[in-house]
Amino acid sequence: QVQLVESGGGLVQAGGSLRLSCAASRRIISSYGMGWFRQAPGKEREFVAAISWSGGTVYYRDSVKGRFTISRDNAKNTVYLQMNSLKPEDTAVYYCAARTVGSISRSYNDYRYWGQGTQVTVSS
Repeated sequence: QVQLVESGGGLVQAGGSLRLSCAASRRIISSYGMGWFRQAPGKEREFVAAISWSGGTVYYRDSVKGRFTISRDNAKNTVYLQMNSLKPEDTAVYYCAARTVGSISRSYNDYRYWGQGTQVTVSS
């Protein structure tokens, strides 16, 4: 079993930055593709960003390209999401997720392990 714990969320003004972290309970995630998803009130959970096991391949949803950066430190069993130039529409609960293969995916259904989520609120 893999446990994922997100941190770094909070309240920030539009244009500000936050850095989310996702710490895993087991070193095995260094072999897994990892992703960040988000869910706003009344909306479905949506893909934000993903990174392969090596960090060599990354995907982003179009609306965050150029503003968000996903990265990982396998020695620390941690994945990060640097969020810059935040907008009110980025407000959501952000979830970290892990696959059980090294490749990455934009699909919610391809991730097996999930964190509890961290709230990000961007005020206008």
